[in-house]
Amino acid sequence: MTTALWLVIIITFLAWIYDFYNGANDCANSIATTVSSRVLSPTKAIILAAVFNTVGAFISTEVAKTIGKGLLPENLMTTAVLVSAIIGAIAWSAYATHAGLPVSITHSIIGGIFGAGLVAYGFGAFKLQIFKKIVIAMITSPIFGFLIGLFLLAAIFWLFKKHQVKLVNKMFGKLQLVSASFMALTHGMNDTQNSMGIITASLLAGGFIGSFEVPTWVILFSSLIMGLGTFYGGKKVIKTMGMKMTKIRPVEGFAAETSASIVIFIASLLGLPISTTHVISTSIMGVGSVKRFSAVRWGVAKEVLVAWLLTIPAAALVSAGVYFMIERLS
Repeated sequence: MTTALWLVIIITFLAWIYDFYNGANDCANSIATTVSSRVLSPTKAIILAAVFNTVGAFISTEVAKTIGKGLLPENLMTTAVLVSAIIGAIAWSAYATHAGLPVSITHSIIGGIFGAGLVAYGFGAFKLQIFKKIVIAMITSPIFGFLIGLFLLAAIFWLFKKHQVKLVNKMFGKLQLVSASFMALTHGMNDTQNSMGIITASLLAGGFIGSFEVPTWVILFSSLIMGLGTFYGGKKVIKTMGMKMTKIRPVEGFAAETSASIVIFIASLLGLPISTTHVISTSIMGVGSVKRFSAVRWGVAKEVLVAWLLTIPAAALVSAGVYFMIERLS
């Protein structure tokens, strides 16, 4: 085999390790409220998430294009940059997942690309307009998740105020299957794209494809490995998201998932890689605040927020160090 092929194999292997942790952490978010509200068992919820993640990954690859060629020009996404970026993302994702912290795996890969790219080329090499859009989307998407979740649940409570709580929760227990499916589908449209973008960039750099179009086998296997990651390590994150932050019934779960899905769906169509973790987390906070502000365990929310803030710099620091070592060794 040629050197170029070996490098693609190595990058693909690393990208799928990252994808595995993406499934164990981020994909668990899409089913956390469904499990905690006892609408589905963890096994059934994981199967549902895996199926609709795969469907979502085939709907749009705009986010993969942003990851693979949006932050840095295509010719600057070299093997050294790609390897460094993915190792930085894996390091932080693995730590957070084993600690049960729901962090942004998307932010991890963006931090990885930023750290390696900064050491390799300096800040001027980045496509600043796209970078600016991503940063704005990162900041505003959790805010929209909180507000839509709050107003949607308030509207539901108002519409069904004359109905018995037991009947309302029974109805929304069935509707939550729809909202959980929509959440998993939008997760596939956004987060599954990260590894797909890295692998496609490596195929382009190696000369195995002529333009940045994600191959079908990359979409299929990336989705499959994410599902395996969810099955392996999702329970810790589900516990933090769906049980520790606030008490969730089917009606709250439906409102949180629907609110988050709307935000993620729009961002995905625009090709903006946002944090599904951040959006579903703030949506849960939003629906929890409808009952009363103290219903949200803000101590747990604070721990999650600290992990969010550390994600990009932590992944960037590791990837910068890896790139520096690769350059020294070569």
